[in-house]
Amino acid sequence: MKVFFVNPPFKEQYGKFSREQRSPAVTKSKTVYYPLWLIYAAAVTEKEGFDIEFLDAPANQLGSEESYHIISEKGRDAQLFVLDTSTPSIYSDIKFAEGIKELFPEAFILLVGTHVSALPEETLMLSESLDGVARHEFDYIVRDLAIAIRDHKSLDTVKGLTYRVNDKILENPNMPFIEDLDDIPFAAAFIKKYLNERDYFFSPSTYPEIQIFTGRGCPFQCNYCVYPQVMHGHKYRLRSPQNVVEEFTYIAENFPDVKEVVIEDDTFTASKKRVEEICSLLIEKGLNKRLKWLCNARVNTTDLELMKLMKKAGCRLIIPGIESGNQQILNNIKKGTRIEQYKPYIKNAKKAGLLIHACYMVGNMGETKETMQETLKLALELNTDTAQFFPLIPYPGTEAYEWAKSNHYLQGDFDNYDKENGDHNTVLNLPELSTEELTSFCDYARKKYYLRPSYILHRLWMGIKDPEDLKRSLKAFSRIKHYLFRRG
Repeated sequence: MKVFFVNPPFKEQYGKFSREQRSPAVTKSKTVYYPLWLIYAAAVTEKEGFDIEFLDAPANQLGSEESYHIISEKGRDAQLFVLDTSTPSIYSDIKFAEGIKELFPEAFILLVGTHVSALPEETLMLSESLDGVARHEFDYIVRDLAIAIRDHKSLDTVKGLTYRVNDKILENPNMPFIEDLDDIPFAAAFIKKYLNERDYFFSPSTYPEIQIFTGRGCPFQCNYCVYPQVMHGHKYRLRSPQNVVEEFTYIAENFPDVKEVVIEDDTFTASKKRVEEICSLLIEKGLNKRLKWLCNARVNTTDLELMKLMKKAGCRLIIPGIESGNQQILNNIKKGTRIEQYKPYIKNAKKAGLLIHACYMVGNMGETKETMQETLKLALELNTDTAQFFPLIPYPGTEAYEWAKSNHYLQGDFDNYDKENGDHNTVLNLPELSTEELTSFCDYARKKYYLRPSYILHRLWMGIKDPEDLKRSLKAFSRIKHYLFRRG
């Protein structure tokens, strides 16, 4: 039996839509993520013995007509179609699913992703062409659904499935989270077989790169973060250090052009002992000489000692979520960090020789024009190698969404989560700050940060020391310059 996995087209006239990043959009830096969760589910299904097809339309700039043509040719005999979704693209995703249903009326159409996981019944009510939704972590849900369809079993045996039976929508019990993550096939091996690593780009990384997860879930409680709340839970479940390093070895041996591994865990440094074990193995096997890597590294879990070891093991860059320069806002969003921790963290990272990409966010509970300025002031003081400024985008299933919804701060519908051209947007309209003021401030902060003469000289100096860094900086600048120099 064949199962067809589809990352559908969206906004194809504007650029590559990055559906599986935490804030899906056609990004200013032209970042396009690997559809990793879809990849893992496809790899698990293939491991179970099913024939699979995989189409990543955004990465290949395919429109609907081209995608339907490929699906109609390669999808013959497919009995299950698995479509990735996101909040900004949900209406487009459903429309595309309807087209597949017309082509294959007897096939089961399953939607996966954060949005449908948060709103399964509401999603199914939008179209009778949709047969089901996988809630939360969906690797084994897709596998078990494929088995049920193949073996003509009742769908009530498939945990984690919300599905349609005639005019009723039924919901099975949740699928338990996967504990043995070493049982999941390598994303890199699947990418090697089905995709082209040069179709993907992550602006802080060295091109080309491979993205992987070494764990799932996050033990911290940030109220805006969608994946722990909607998909993977707050328990940080881990692949063994040996399994992680085996995938690094696979990448080194099978991707001669790949220069960097992007570890996409929400907080890779949540377990210091495990990071130390991974680093020691990378050094022992000499992989630190072949591959660089970067990761999300939380401010209060990453000390100087660990940073030095990470650097020795090939880590080039770390990504902390600074978020705000106001302590009360950090408390409001349950960040679990304190302002006074930030400067020592940045100082230690620079001492260890690590680059830093800092993340800032405005529009959270308690935000004012004054607190936004505090955040920009902190960003300029910390002076990290790169930085990003986003308005809060409250996704369904998060505490931030419930806060915004209950206070009537949401403006527009899911189509408004991105602008018409695919850029990030926010649907927040706060009492003291309008949607336009939030997005305009982020544009202003970005210009203020990147157009400083001292910053430009710093990047040039870094490029002289490291030509690869200069190449990466010029590539990123060429993609974002339109936003830095436009008026308004």
